[in-house]
Amino acid sequence: MRILGVDPGTVVTGFGVLEKSSGGYCAIEIGCLKLSSRESFPRRLKKIYDELCRVIIETHPDEFAIETLFYAENAKVAIKMGHARGVAMLAAANHNLPTSEYSPREVKQAVVGNGAASKVQVQRMIQQILGLDAPPEPLDASDALAVALCHMHRVESRR
Repeated sequence: MRILGVDPGTVVTGFGVLEKSSGGYCAIEIGCLKLSSRESFPRRLKKIYDELCRVIIETHPDEFAIETLFYAENAKVAIKMGHARGVAMLAAANHNLPTSEYSPREVKQAVVGNGAASKVQVQRMIQQILGLDAPPEPLDASDALAVALCHMHRVESRR
């Protein structure tokens, strides 16, 4: 099974494709789309959509998992984050990928065993679980792999 995990953002969107085989977990692709905050918002949304479509076409995931919106004090930020999540989910839907959503707390609990874990703790656990020589960088990319791993655990527990 192959899962595309996404940590959405309006300036940085992390993504990671994780595969489970008989030998364990393997990161197929890890990356981040970094956008300029000076670029128009619609243009940034298009780039998020286009990049995720590229990843889907090149890596052929079976399912898509995305982090839900975290608490935002600023309504304008929350709305923009919702747009970023929307175009990411649209990319998955346009490629007929089943989509699941997980809160940051659920992801941390599934990966680290502590829903209040720090991003660095998540990053180190992802490194350990995947047997990587170095922690996946930047944190947005390791968060995306964590979302994929969280979904993988959920799928496995249903079987």
